[in-house]
Amino acid sequence: MAHKDIGTKYLKKYNGAVSGSFQITGSKSESNRLLILQALYPSIKIDNLSNSDDTQLMQKALQSTEKEIHIGHAGTTMRFLTSYFAVKEGSEIILTGSERMQERPIKILVDALRSLGANIDYVKNEGYPPLKITGTSLVANKVVIDGSVSSQYISSLLLIAPTLPNGLTIEFEGTITSIPYIEMTLSLLNDLGVETLFKGQFIEVKPTTEIKNNEFTVESDWSSASYSYGLVALTKNGQLEISSYKQNSLQGDSVLQDIYQQFGVTTTFNGHTLLLQKQANFTMPKQVVFNLVKAPDIAQTIAVTAFGLGIECHMTGLHTLKIKETDRIIALYNELTKLGATVTYTDETLTVKAFNGIIKDHVHIATYNDHRMAMAFAPLLLKTNINIDDAGVVSKSYPSFWNDFETFQD
Repeated sequence: MAHKDIGTKYLKKYNGAVSGSFQITGSKSESNRLLILQALYPSIKIDNLSNSDDTQLMQKALQSTEKEIHIGHAGTTMRFLTSYFAVKEGSEIILTGSERMQERPIKILVDALRSLGANIDYVKNEGYPPLKITGTSLVANKVVIDGSVSSQYISSLLLIAPTLPNGLTIEFEGTITSIPYIEMTLSLLNDLGVETLFKGQFIEVKPTTEIKNNEFTVESDWSSASYSYGLVALTKNGQLEISSYKQNSLQGDSVLQDIYQQFGVTTTFNGHTLLLQKQANFTMPKQVVFNLVKAPDIAQTIAVTAFGLGIECHMTGLHTLKIKETDRIIALYNELTKLGATVTYTDETLTVKAFNGIIKDHVHIATYNDHRMAMAFAPLLLKTNINIDDAGVVSKSYPSFWNDFETFQD
């Protein structure tokens, strides 16, 4: 699904008060996991599904009767469907995506599935989509995988695990990263009534034919909440209400509550509504340091917030950002330096130096087909005039973003 082309969004510097309230779409991460589980266990009913492009692409792909399924830029969709179609006996499909998707590695997942008996071939380049997948019964029940890989590979295997005749044991080699997303998948399996065990370097999932629970309500997306945090942080006394969230969230990005306290933003729960408030007369730290290995998707928002506040920010644990919609580390370097920032980086770290100058205005921010680039930079309208190119890219995860963004202005 191509996002709607709305061209460049010109954001005029805004000096007024920041307040408002809005409902944020359901979590893309939870929605896509539940849609795979629903395809495997059709009695499942889902409320508050994400209205993101990625989730709509997942629904379309699961309902498709075509021989070739095209999933655009949707990485989660590609990875989850690879395992799903590998166990869909009798099906034979080509799974493909955008030019960028065909540059994103999938070999680790394909190797893991092949070790279980899956029938998957590369159509073009070894290790990359498109894939030709012929569904078959996977009777092997153990796989060994590098623990530092994207959690989407792990979750892809876990989602099909209870349907395998002998269940599945995953053994990790090395340090396991992105654990919150793995735990989200396991928690959803547990809610279904699937027996799982995650201990040390092993995850064990028991085979399950009958599920105990079939009604699920998706929590709103914490990654999408990050842009509201970014807005409030850049104000003197702004506040926003966003919903619907859970205090005991499964989403790793709920760590935003703790991270943004360092930028003077407090989070208060009122039922399922979050009240974000900027503390009056808050003294900003000179430097902040964050390890985002468990929440890499909020790195762009944090980098822009720190730059806008003139605080030095050092982030580590970013190694998975190089294989996202774009190389997000390079993209952040490119666009922040246009605005006047001094940025240094490695393959897994990014440092934005303290900035006390005047942020350059009327700069065009390139978005690289990456929804998070557009949304992360938008709050800078509180500091300068800014242009966001290819602004329609936000539909990938947060289609109503620009509408919501305009409602905070009094």
